[in-house]
Amino acid sequence: MSTATPSITTTETQARPELPLHQGSLGSRIAAGLATPGGAVFVLVGVLLVSIMVSNPNFTDPGALIRFAGRTAPIAIAAMGQYYVIVSGEFDLSMGAVIAAQVVLAGNFIGQDEGRIIPGLLLMLAVGALIGIINGLVTTLLKVPSFIVTLGMMLALSGLVRYITGGAASGNPVDAFRDIGRGGIEDVPVVDVIPYPLIILVVVGALSVWLMRRPFGRTLIAAGDNPEATHYSGAPLWSYKTRAFVLSSLSATVAGILLVGYAGVHPSVGAGYEFTAITAVVLGGVVLGGGRGWVLSAAAGAFALELLFTLLTSLGVPSTWRDTVQGLIIIAAVAVSARAWQVGRRPRRTTPTDPSRATHIATPSPNQPSTGATTGEN
Repeated sequence: MSTATPSITTTETQARPELPLHQGSLGSRIAAGLATPGGAVFVLVGVLLVSIMVSNPNFTDPGALIRFAGRTAPIAIAAMGQYYVIVSGEFDLSMGAVIAAQVVLAGNFIGQDEGRIIPGLLLMLAVGALIGIINGLVTTLLKVPSFIVTLGMMLALSGLVRYITGGAASGNPVDAFRDIGRGGIEDVPVVDVIPYPLIILVVVGALSVWLMRRPFGRTLIAAGDNPEATHYSGAPLWSYKTRAFVLSSLSATVAGILLVGYAGVHPSVGAGYEFTAITAVVLGGVVLGGGRGWVLSAAAGAFALELLFTLLTSLGVPSTWRDTVQGLIIIAAVAVSARAWQVGRRPRRTTPTDPSRATHIATPSPNQPSTGATTGEN
């Protein structure tokens, strides 16, 4: 006796690609990670580093490399701060103005009084947090686009700095404060000195990785990936995005503290840092619009950018081409990374499935994060 088998048609659901960071051997995971836009930037850093060493043998000295890393630390820290905002689907154009304001604040409040260093640092962090809160709340609660909000903040802070300084250098912090940015641990074997900015960068990077692996980081990425679904899940988007702006402004504050060390106090310090940070972030494979990217890749993008400029200088390319190169990098990196993250996201054509080969497709529970929310764990 034969039994008729009902016709079964299955629809294959193509989920957004999940970075295979926790599957397979260590070697396979590293190879898979390097194949992503966020991993490719580390390969780019290696290629640029070798190219510079070939064109400039002096760069092979360990001391020169460590000093280069120390000089790049401020922009890498700023890039990681910009990452939080961009991965949540927003922008922060006020970073450069925040740096300038903090530099002027340090020069005029601390001055030559060493007793004001700690209060000055606390004041700078408080001001940075306040700016981030304003940017975040106006963006999320008043529904003003973050591009407009942070552009207005940039203009307001720039005007305030010019009013206070008259457009010239103003104030000079005590050397003990400036040593935070230009000093280091001396008499270290092989490298001679480990700059304080590099140590601060390592600490900030470790905290950033930890934070992005916490529920805050996962929710922040989900907010950039699918804000409507994240809202319906019960997550307070205004709170998460506001905290992202606060982290961005605090990162700019830390960068400003370090820049005082070797750049001094001048209203032009930090000029253009917002665009350099954005360039570093997109060069690190972070997608503008949010939901895709790794925080360490943003820092690696800063190193790749500075290595590229160093290579161009060693090849005799005039520094006036810097902005042109940076603009082309933004266009190319955004196009390439967006295209790469979309690979595999299109639904595959399917044919009616043989009932004997039909498989059950698991449906994630409402409380289980989507695979798109795993692309920023690193």
